[in-house]
Amino acid sequence: MANSLHLPLFLLLSVLAAHKALASSHNHDQHLRSLHFSLFQHETINKTGYIVVDGVAGTGISQTTTPFGTIFVFRDNMTTSLNDSSRVVGIAEGTSITTSFDGLRSLSFAKITLKTHGYEGSVSILGVVHNTKPADLPIAGGTGDFMFVQGYVRSSPVDLRGLTVVYKIEFHLYWPPYATNGPK
Repeated sequence: MANSLHLPLFLLLSVLAAHKALASSHNHDQHLRSLHFSLFQHETINKTGYIVVDGVAGTGISQTTTPFGTIFVFRDNMTTSLNDSSRVVGIAEGTSITTSFDGLRSLSFAKITLKTHGYEGSVSILGVVHNTKPADLPIAGGTGDFMFVQGYVRSSPVDLRGLTVVYKIEFHLYWPPYATNGPK
């Protein structure tokens, strides 16, 4: 009779242990350290950004559109305010490839090197942007103080007139519990 009680007791304890393990892993997510801030990306056509491959179809080139297949490369300053003469705290360098025939959407990837809010390092992003609407881009990795960082950046057009276009870049950064860098 004692042997017949061992199996149900063992199963009950196993279920309770598994439940406790699942509950503790959900609690971990509530203790992510985070940092949120905004910068402004200033892109000047034929100075900090260039079309290196002409597109093949669709709309023509304008302030907001490029033909399908256009490859655009950039190395833009990131400042603390809308004014391009404000303090530079980052550099965004990357590539955009026009992926829509209306010329408004592009696959973009960039490395954003930052020295701001007491942190130094870079984040890499990859995603699809819309040239005239806000877009969320996931963070694919980081270096320096941003090692192991997760999150996303939101790119929103602010000024699309003239040779220099300006985007507001909102950073939403989260460090997992095992990361030793980031906010304390």
